[in-house]
Amino acid sequence: MTETAGSPGSPGGGGPLRDLRAAGLRKSYGATVALEHADLSLPAGEVHALLGENGAGKSTLVKILTGAVIPDRGGMQLHGAGYVPRSIIEARASGVATAFQELSLVPNLTVAENLQLPALRKGRGGLVSRRRGLEAGREILDRHDLSRIDPGAVVRALPLAERQRIEITRAIEAAGRVLILDEPTAALAETDWLFAQIEKAKARGVAILYISHRLAEVRAICTTATVLRNGRSIASVGLGEASDSDIFEMMVGHRVGHARPARRQRADTAARVSVSGLEGQGLNGLSFDLGAGEVLGVAALEGQGQRGLFRIMAGLAAPERGEIRIDGQRAVCRSPREALAFASGLAYLPEERKTEGILDGLSAATNVVLPFLPRISSAGLIGRKGEEAAAAEAAARVEMSPRYLSFPIGDLSGGNQQKALMARTLATGAQTLLLFDPTRGVDVGTKEAIYAAIRAFADRGGSVLFYSSELPEIVQLADRCLVLYGGRVFAEVEGGDIAEHRLVAGMIGHAVPPSASREVAG
Repeated sequence: MTETAGSPGSPGGGGPLRDLRAAGLRKSYGATVALEHADLSLPAGEVHALLGENGAGKSTLVKILTGAVIPDRGGMQLHGAGYVPRSIIEARASGVATAFQELSLVPNLTVAENLQLPALRKGRGGLVSRRRGLEAGREILDRHDLSRIDPGAVVRALPLAERQRIEITRAIEAAGRVLILDEPTAALAETDWLFAQIEKAKARGVAILYISHRLAEVRAICTTATVLRNGRSIASVGLGEASDSDIFEMMVGHRVGHARPARRQRADTAARVSVSGLEGQGLNGLSFDLGAGEVLGVAALEGQGQRGLFRIMAGLAAPERGEIRIDGQRAVCRSPREALAFASGLAYLPEERKTEGILDGLSAATNVVLPFLPRISSAGLIGRKGEEAAAAEAAARVEMSPRYLSFPIGDLSGGNQQKALMARTLATGAQTLLLFDPTRGVDVGTKEAIYAAIRAFADRGGSVLFYSSELPEIVQLADRCLVLYGGRVFAEVEGGDIAEHRLVAGMIGHAVPPSASREVAG
C-alpha cells in the first residue's frame, strides 16, 4: 500500500481525517538542501513510522513539525486547519510535542520542574511553589507508571535511561494532538514501559510519529511508515506489505548485505586485558579476560552493572574492590588519559555523544584529531588544511565523507557525529576499544560502516569490548559474549552458540539453554 500527499484521507478528501499533514516541504541551508520534497500524513489514534538514514532529512522534518525551523516551501495542516508554528512553544500550544533523541531536559532542574516547564506551579503571591510543583510532578510520574522516580531529584543525577523516560513523559503530557518520538528507545534496554504509554496516547486519539532505526520495534508498534532518502519522501507503505530488505533498499537506494563473517576462535595465549573481582558501580565480583584480536560483546538489561564496568575500565570511576591488568601489569586508571597511556591502552567511546562525546563548538575535523594533535602540529600550531587532511585519513576508516569535516560537528546528523567519534577513538592508537552502545540511534548505513571498522581493527590484532542494547548487533559482531545479571557474569556464550533467545534467557537470570547443535547431539 502506498499513499501520496494527495490521496484520500486529506481534510475534505472523503477518507479518515488526518490529524497532521505536510506536503511539499523544502528547506535549504545555503547550498545544502536538507529537504527537497517531503510529504507526511499522520492519522489520529495511529502510530506511523518515519524511516531513513542519518542525513536523509528526518531531523529537519521534525524541526519543521515542531516549529524550530521554518520551511522554505510547502505547507502543513493540523486537524484540517493551517498549521504554521514559529517556535516549539507555539507547536506545543497547538498540541504538537516532541521527545527528542538528544534530550532537551534542563539538567540542573528537578524532575518535577522539567516536567512542568515552561509553566511552573505557583502559590500565593504569584511565586513558584516548590511544594505544589513536587505534588504536580508526582502526579505526572504516577500517571505514567514512574512512581519510583523522585520528583525532587535533580535530572543530571539520573541514569540516561531515566532521563529518556522523563523526556518522553513530558512530551506525552503536552501532546494533545500529535506526539513525535525521536529514537525513543535509544537509551532504553526494554520497550514495555514505552509501548504501554504509547497505547494510552493512542486511546486518547493522539497521532504518533515514531522515528527509529530498530525495525523490529517499528513493526511491533507501527502500522505504516514513510521512508525518506536525500530529503525526499520515497514512499509511504504498510509495514505488513514490505520486508526489511525492501525498506532498507528504499532507505539507501540499494540492497544491504548482512552476512556475518566467520567468528574468531579464542587464541590460546595470555589475555591482553584481565578483569578480576570488580565491585562497586553496580558490579558484584565481575571477572573476565579479553584477548588480542577478539570482539567481546556484553549483553544485559538496564542496570546490571554494564555502565559501571565501562566507566571503571575507562578511568571515569574507581572500583571498591578488584583489579584490572593490561598485558599482565596491574592497571590503576584514574582518568581516560591514564587508561590510554598504557602500551596496550584503553580508548573509550561513551554512550551519550551529545554530552559526553562531541565538542559542539568545534568542527568535525577538530573533534577527530584531538587525540593526536601533538603529532600533526608544528611549534604547537596546526593549519586548517593540515587538520582536515589528518582528520580525513582517520575518517576514512569509518567511511565518513571528508566534505563533512569542515562543518561544526553539532550541525551534523547523529550518524556522522557518531562516525567522527568512532574515527577519533580509532585514531588514539589504543590496542583495546571500550565501545558503549556504539551504534545507538544511527541508521543502517552508519551501522555497517562502524561494524566494518570494528572488524578491521580486530583483524589487525586489536581487542574490542562492546556493550549493545540491540541483541542482533551482538549476534552480528561478537566472537564471544558475556551476559551480565546482578552485576556479575551470569553466562558466557561463544561462537555459533551466540543467539538472541539464549542471550535473553541469561539476561533475565534463567539458565542459558544449550545451542541447537548440542540439542541435536543430545
